[in-house]
Amino acid sequence: MSEREVLLLRLEAPLMSFGGVLVDERGVTEAFPTRSMLTGLLGNALGYDHREAEALGRLQDRLRHAVRCDRPGRLLVDFQTVDLGQPFLAEAWTTRGEAVSRRGGTAATGTHIRRRQYWADAAFTVALALEPATEEPALVHCAAALEEPERPLFLGRKPCLPSRPLALGIVRAKSLHTAIVDAPLSRRAAAGPWPAWWAETGEPAPPKGKGRLVPVSDERDWANQVHTGRRFVWESTIENGALETGDD
Repeated sequence: MSEREVLLLRLEAPLMSFGGVLVDERGVTEAFPTRSMLTGLLGNALGYDHREAEALGRLQDRLRHAVRCDRPGRLLVDFQTVDLGQPFLAEAWTTRGEAVSRRGGTAATGTHIRRRQYWADAAFTVALALEPATEEPALVHCAAALEEPERPLFLGRKPCLPSRPLALGIVRAKSLHTAIVDAPLSRRAAAGPWPAWWAETGEPAPPKGKGRLVPVSDERDWANQVHTGRRFVWESTIENGALETGDD
């Protein structure tokens, strides 16, 4: 297997959310950074907006990644309420740049309840590649955009601001799994072994009895702003690792 370029990311923040399928008022988070979340992160850094659905969809199609959880953090549920009957909430702006009215329906008034899940005080390392590598935007351009983004970056939801630079640099590796095994651990890492997830296709399987396949719905229909797709990823653990060195 020939080596390829892999971008290593370190995701650390007081709060992070890797949005799963929304069920009624429950905004859940997946256990690890998802393909749609990373697509949005790169797209935001590159200056894309929600109206560029074709560009975002193509970026998502090209994205391949593996994840190691260096520090699991804890699950936090934010209980939110809003009274939509207040006059100043009668109209809102959509991601399409159009004003929409909430008047005229039973859902337009009254107190609405939301429960949003977040990972608090967690740390994740991501190995990311783009296929084909020759198509634009290239991986090196994504890395540069993360260092000097077109807009402020957030990890899943807008309140989730990263607490350190995201890009660790580009390395060469035979697989994303290899890259995530060899990547340095966060200096805030918990004791191992560390949970890890990587794609079923195009990547080595874990040793027999050391992992399992789990289903994820981690893609997004960017034109309609809904989750879509279903695939399987390996879920296993990484036994050994060295802490990162140097300054952030």
